[in-house]
Amino acid sequence: MADPAYIVDGVLTDGEAWVGIATTTLASDTASITFTSTDDGQVGDFSQYMDLVAISYVRSDRVADSDWYSVLISGDTAASAQYVTQKLRGNGSGASAATYTYGGDSNGCIVGVISAADATYSANIFASVVTTFFDVNSGKYKTLVGQSAADWDGGGEVNLWAGTHKKQTPITSIKFYPSFGTNLKDGSTISLFGVLPRMVA
Repeated sequence: MADPAYIVDGVLTDGEAWVGIATTTLASDTASITFTSTDDGQVGDFSQYMDLVAISYVRSDRVADSDWYSVLISGDTAASAQYVTQKLRGNGSGASAATYTYGGDSNGCIVGVISAADATYSANIFASVVTTFFDVNSGKYKTLVGQSAADWDGGGEVNLWAGTHKKQTPITSIKFYPSFGTNLKDGSTISLFGVLPRMVA
C-alpha cells in the first residue's frame, strides 16, 4: 500500500494540524483578554482554521472560593439570549447538571468554573480550562466545549460545559473574562491555537 500524499519517504509534509496563534500572560489584574482575527492571511487570521482551541490558566479577583469563566464571541453583547450552555459538574462527593441561557450580560457563554481570590481558600491557586470552538467559519450556529478543573484548598470541582452561540457568521474575536469577578488575576495566561483541516488524498 502506498503512503498517503501527505507522507513522503516516511516524513509528514503537510505541517502541524495545530498552529499557535497567540499567548497572553497578564502582568497585572485585567478585566478580560481578547483575541481578534488579523484577517491578513497570516497565522492570526481565523478564517484559515477549522477549529480554535484556547488553553487557559486563570484565576479571578472575586471575593469567593470560585467564579464562572465566560466568553463573548465576535463582540456579541446583545441583550437577547444569544448563548445557551449545559454543564456537567462533579466535586468528589456528588454530581449535577444544569442548563443556562444568556445574552451578552455578565455571564456571556460560560465555559468553566475557576478559582477565585478568597484569601482563606484560594490565594494563588489557578484553574485550568480547555475550550474548543468548532467549525468557526461555518454558516451554522457556533458550538463549543469547555473543560475546567479548579481547586480551592479543601474544595474544588471539574466541569464539562457545552455551549452554542446562536449566530451563523464566522468567529472573528473571542473575549475571555470572569463572570462575577472584576478582573482576571496577575499571572493568568491564555494561549490560542488554530486547528487546520487535514487535506489528504
